[in-house]
Amino acid sequence: MESAANFAGSLPGLILMDLGQAMVVVCLCFDMVRALSVPRSHRRYVASTIFRTLAVPSILVMGVSVLAKAVLWSWMDVAMGVLVMVMIIFRWHHDKDEDNWWKGKGKKLARWARKQLAPRPALAPAMG
Repeated sequence: MESAANFAGSLPGLILMDLGQAMVVVCLCFDMVRALSVPRSHRRYVASTIFRTLAVPSILVMGVSVLAKAVLWSWMDVAMGVLVMVMIIFRWHHDKDEDNWWKGKGKKLARWARKQLAPRPALAPAMG
C-alpha cells in the first residue's frame, strides 16, 4: 500500500490524480447544472447523462485518493475526500427517476448480451 502512495507522490502519479480530481470536479459541476435546470429540459437531460456517466469513475477516483491520503496519515484530506465521495454517492442514488441516456439501457444491454451469448442453433441437413 505504501508503494501505491509513493506512486501517487511521483510526477506520473500526481498527473493521474490531478486528471481524476478534474473529472470529479466536472462531475460535480454537471450535478449542479442538473439541480438548477428546469425539469424535463434538454439541458437537464444532458447534465444528468454526463453526471451519471462520470459518477462511478469519480467515486473510484475519490476512493483511491482517500486510501493514498490515509497511508500518508493526512487525516484532514481523508475526511474531506470521504465527504466528497459520500456526497457523490448520495446524489447518484437520489433522483433515480431522472430522464437521461442511461435510463432503460440496463434491460437493453442485458437483452443484447443474452442474444450474443446464446448458443447458435445447429442447422439440420436438408432432407431430400
